[in-house]
Amino acid sequence: MKILETISVQCPSCSEVMELQVDCAEGNQEVTEECPVCDKPVTISITISDNGVSSVEVLEE
Repeated sequence: MKILETISVQCPSCSEVMELQVDCAEGNQEVTEECPVCDKPVTISITISDNGVSSVEVLEE
């Protein structure tokens, strides 16, 4: 498993694509990022498996 992975997520409000670095050693994560275009907060739920990032869910705040 790679320790760091880059994931791309799309803002549910404006469709801007954001790239995030994920530290897979931290296990499952939920982070909130602000969209760089529309400034709305986006919650990103990341599930980690033995092979790295296995699923990503993006929710609008």
